[in-house]
Amino acid sequence: MDLRRLTDEVEAVSGAYARRNGITRDDTWFLLKLQEEVGELTQAFLMRSGQARDKGHSADELELGFRSELADVLAQLLVMARHHGVDLEAEVERKWMPWHPDRLPADSGGTTGADPNEAAGPASGHAP
Repeated sequence: MDLRRLTDEVEAVSGAYARRNGITRDDTWFLLKLQEEVGELTQAFLMRSGQARDKGHSADELELGFRSELADVLAQLLVMARHHGVDLEAEVERKWMPWHPDRLPADSGGTTGADPNEAAGPASGHAP
């Protein structure tokens, strides 16, 4: 499944959930819901890594919880991007792919030479 189709499918689920529960999905809701999911991912990670109590869950349940929360974060990010009209595929291509090792000149030393302020890459304008 490609990212656009996945976004369409996730949007259908999110929209139906919101209608069923009388939720207004405005700019604030999208951001706070993403934050909520990142918090749940953090909790699942801490439980899985033994840095928080496991609440009686087995190792398999902790792994499943971690994987589920990763999916929730991705899904929430997709619907938030869609809400704001952001083409994530295009943005990843623009921001991250110039730093792909196969796209960098062999003698670049890790820079594309396009902008000296971006010598380190995508994250905050710098490479990962």
